[in-house]
Amino acid sequence: MSSSTLPPIIYSQPTLDRASRALGCAPFTLTLFAAMRSQGISLNAIAASSGVEKNYTQHPLLELSAESNLIWLIKVGLLRREVDGQGITDSFRLTPLGHQLVKQWEMQEDSFSSVSWCDRIANAAHRWLRLPI
Repeated sequence: MSSSTLPPIIYSQPTLDRASRALGCAPFTLTLFAAMRSQGISLNAIAASSGVEKNYTQHPLLELSAESNLIWLIKVGLLRREVDGQGITDSFRLTPLGHQLVKQWEMQEDSFSSVSWCDRIANAAHRWLRLPI
């Protein structure tokens, strides 16, 4: 059975809400997540001026900041690290949850700008306190 014929995974509403909030609060553009659908994107392509040039970010991010944000998106289930024959790489890809949310967000073009301050505070609190997710 190919992956295209598998039924979609059903996620709980709290999982979808948390992941959607984290996605909207991330300093990345929908262009980055759309690119991650078909290929792994390296940290070097996202950080610094390279990220702005590729429209992955709206402003340059330090490598440490970009990686920290990507790791948070791994923790909430949106991304995974790419693996090759040698082990873990510096590239990131979408998980099935990430695929589902990016598809939804592409249909709602203003979703990234519609994240409220309450959502941003909740996301920051979860990250800072490392509350169970």
